[in-house]
Amino acid sequence: MMLIDIYIQEVTRRLPEKMRSDIALELRSTIEDMLPGEYSEEDVKEVLNTLGNPVVLASGYKDQPMHLIGPRYFDVYVSLLKMILPIAAVISLITVISQNVFGYSGDEAILSIVLHIIGEGIWATIDVGIQVFFWLTLTFVIIERVDKNKDEQPVTLSAEKWTADELKNIPYIPKKKAISKFEIFGGLMWTAIWATVYFNANQLVGVYHGTENGLKFVMPALNQEVLLQYLPIIVIIIGIEIAMSLYKLLKAQWTKRMAIFNAIHELIVTVVFIMIITNSKLMNQQFISYMSDLFSKENFNNWLIGSAICIFIISAAINVYDGFKRSRVHK
Repeated sequence: MMLIDIYIQEVTRRLPEKMRSDIALELRSTIEDMLPGEYSEEDVKEVLNTLGNPVVLASGYKDQPMHLIGPRYFDVYVSLLKMILPIAAVISLITVISQNVFGYSGDEAILSIVLHIIGEGIWATIDVGIQVFFWLTLTFVIIERVDKNKDEQPVTLSAEKWTADELKNIPYIPKKKAISKFEIFGGLMWTAIWATVYFNANQLVGVYHGTENGLKFVMPALNQEVLLQYLPIIVIIIGIEIAMSLYKLLKAQWTKRMAIFNAIHELIVTVVFIMIITNSKLMNQQFISYMSDLFSKENFNNWLIGSAICIFIISAAINVYDGFKRSRVHK
């Protein structure tokens, strides 16, 4: 019955990954043993009410007790921490990348800049992670200490005592349909990377020559003025991608509506990409001549554009197919 699946999901999702399969099997066996031979939905509810709130049950399976923040607030605390940390990390990385790229004078070797961005980005991520962890933990510690009812039922979206009827309001999310925090973080990170490269293409995309100090940028491949002509629509696309990531964070699973939005997004991005890359003024003519001589290939410009369009369309098609495939998973 679906209520049993949802209950097990609500318990196991709060446990470490390595424990989930064994606990799920054990819990399902326990529930089935407690049920009569031919059971009804009311029998299931009675058993689940006996087992109690899945938050409390999950805390009992863990090896270590939660002393600093007790069971009443711990689940909400962890959920907020998982939600806020990736977003704060992406924002800090975007800030670091923007500061270094926009402040690039062209005098330093590009490899040195890249290494500097990586190092500074790691420290910025660690710093913002510590800040988020400290202040969020401190907030919940204070709430826990001033709450006189901290030993009662855990805090949930409902202030009433937990019953099995609450499971009806929780969607069952199959593993293949679920959207992980890593997937959301990766989407935001990709948006930050391509946007940074787009707005600084004349300093990042092109020909590099090796020197004693590392790689030196000597020739841009793209005309930055042409790229900036599409600024309004690029800003809209960035906004759509950020909105999609936040929507995924809220839904936590692929749905038909999300798959449709994803398909529309991929279609818009593909059309814009083709429109930009086929602009005759986009490519630096000096770069085209250099690459044609380097690869001994005539019509290098047409070959490069054709290859880029094919790869982009295939990638978009795979993404759209994967979205609809995952949205149709039921079990």
